[in-house]
Amino acid sequence: MRYLVVSRLRGALVGGLIGETLTQIREPNKQIYSHFAQSVVPGATSLIKLGKLDIDDWLELYQQKFTDLDQTTVIFATIPISLFFHDNPVKLHQNLLRMSKWHNDLVIRDSILAIGYAIAQSLTETLQPRTLIPQIVAFIGETSNSLPQKLIKLHNLLEAKAGLERVQAELSRADKLTYEISLAIYYFLSTLEDFRLAVSRANHHYDSWQQKQGILYSQTISIITGILSGTYNSSVGIPINWRVSLSSADTAPGELSQISQMLKLADALAAVWSGVYDPTLNSQEFIPDEFVMSDQQASPCVYAAPRVIRAR
Repeated sequence: MRYLVVSRLRGALVGGLIGETLTQIREPNKQIYSHFAQSVVPGATSLIKLGKLDIDDWLELYQQKFTDLDQTTVIFATIPISLFFHDNPVKLHQNLLRMSKWHNDLVIRDSILAIGYAIAQSLTETLQPRTLIPQIVAFIGETSNSLPQKLIKLHNLLEAKAGLERVQAELSRADKLTYEISLAIYYFLSTLEDFRLAVSRANHHYDSWQQKQGILYSQTISIITGILSGTYNSSVGIPINWRVSLSSADTAPGELSQISQMLKLADALAAVWSGVYDPTLNSQEFIPDEFVMSDQQASPCVYAAPRVIRAR
């Protein structure tokens, strides 16, 4: 195993957060706010609490948090599902389809499936860059929207080692979300082993698009690139200076940084996924006076009985 699953889960969540935050800190006097984190936390919390996908619980949590579930909210909300069910393609497909019904849009549905499959391939360490896109198209299945066709075109461009300008020109007629998903996959696959370069290129695209169009939607490209590259390269591949600088940029005095929150969320998600017992999730069972070390001094740990780690 190249990287631990927990390290890849950390990479996915922190990668998405960094992809988003890098587009925000370039704008002076703008308060750092993570729509990505706000979208991910409720669903991940539900999975951690229940150990399974409960649609009713998810709907309740998200309806409390959001008055309107837009495209990106729905897509980001499904990231924990892709992480949690990555080792079972059938359940992954079924559960992503269930969640996509929140927003009755084929482009959103197919985008969710595309991102989810790429995440699962990285987590199971079966990702082959030359076959990933055809496999994504097969995972999506029959559909009437243009995302699979655009992805096949992207696959051919990658095989031909086409440059960014040509890729942008070939995909420019796609609808907004299809264009964003396709470009994110391009940045990911064309710089597969380098998180910094992949996200930096996506942010350069953000700057160029912002200058030309005066709108911010290509921020989504940077976020999805960060998620995909972060999952593949794990948290080990995320530059430490980025993590440190962004931790200080988004932290108010006395508060936990958003990156720290994502790390804790990833650790808890990994513990529940693997079937191990995490004492911090049931701390009320213990009497603090019996501990030699405080919670702050103790290292994160999990315990499991033999053979409890099993396929879901």
